[in-house]
Amino acid sequence: MAPIERITLFKIPNDADANRVLEQYKILAKTATKDGKPYIVSAAVGKSIPDPRNKGFNVSVKTTFASLEDMKYYDEQCEAHKALKAVAGPVKEDIMMTYYESVL
Repeated sequence: MAPIERITLFKIPNDADANRVLEQYKILAKTATKDGKPYIVSAAVGKSIPDPRNKGFNVSVKTTFASLEDMKYYDEQCEAHKALKAVAGPVKEDIMMTYYESVL
């Protein structure tokens, strides 16, 4: 089974709030564990480069998980992700997320 690639886009109107979310992702990258071990294969996050095609989504995240089970753990049980949602939830105007197995 191919890894699960997850793309998440945030619309965060206030720049200071966007920076706080980025900082929380840095914490998540260091603290997200499953059974006491890191389980996120890779993560990349940053402010979106301004472009009309962004449609206002200004924080972009790409996360790779070894399995769908690991991604579900991230969504439902990961304490580091819960902390991230506590920071991002109140400040986001909108969010879009998709995930897939690459055919390449």
